[in-house]
Amino acid sequence: MMKSVMGLSAALLLAVPAPAQTVRSGIEAWQKGDHAAAVAVWTPLAVRGDADAAFNLGQAYRLGKGVAIDLGRAYQYLEQAARSGHIDAAATLGILMFQNGNRTGAMRWIKLAANNGEPRSLLLYGVALYNGDGIAPDPVSGYAYVSRAAAQSLANAKETLADMDAAMPLDQRTKGLALAKSMVAARQISASAAKSAAPEKTAERIPVSNPVARTAPVLNSGDWRIQLGAFGQRSTAEALYAKLRGKLGARQAFYVPAGKVIRFQIGPYASRASAASACAALGGQACFPVAAR
Repeated sequence: MMKSVMGLSAALLLAVPAPAQTVRSGIEAWQKGDHAAAVAVWTPLAVRGDADAAFNLGQAYRLGKGVAIDLGRAYQYLEQAARSGHIDAAATLGILMFQNGNRTGAMRWIKLAANNGEPRSLLLYGVALYNGDGIAPDPVSGYAYVSRAAAQSLANAKETLADMDAAMPLDQRTKGLALAKSMVAARQISASAAKSAAPEKTAERIPVSNPVARTAPVLNSGDWRIQLGAFGQRSTAEALYAKLRGKLGARQAFYVPAGKVIRFQIGPYASRASAASACAALGGQACFPVAAR
């Protein structure tokens, strides 16, 4: 009889389920250096819709920790989290897309994160607005976003704001500051309402640095461009732009009609000398400085 009771006790013990895995247990494994175990914990949680788990998986695939580097999977998980309102995921996804050339697509996520006060996104979106990089140019709004990033002590934002102060007229800067204040006030009201509606959830995210704002383009201004050719079809110029884009930095493409041809220009540059240096950096590519008209 004793033997059968012991057998029953063992069976009951075996039937007790293992403790449920949580995002936090994955973070603990990650912090111990067991990245594969962390990924194994987060994967089913992300499948069930946990935004923090999806964000952490996106970071793991971006960094190649616990899994092979796979930017496609990283984008997939980051977008899943971003669509659930995960602001860090939106910022990381947008910055990665911007860095990899999809600047127009990136703006959706960068704008979402910027409008929620994420400082890197505030800087990047502000500079994009100023330069018209992947979005229609709007210097006043650009100034507002960059000033909000600078107010959060983001060093690159402070430097960019100083460049804007030197380049923009006072009336535009005044309007930009007023717009920034109204943005902050509206966000405070929205955040207060959201907090009243539901208690704030403690974030469960791995302590891994996201792409940082130093990768954002520097402020571009000036009266000079470089011309890379004149073509009968705009599509030919656009193909050349796609080929050289990685060497051109955060410069805007200009397709200038001139009779039956399209002049393909890049700019702006602050001086003829800086435009000439940009041409030299392109190696054997046909290129020469031109004054913007």
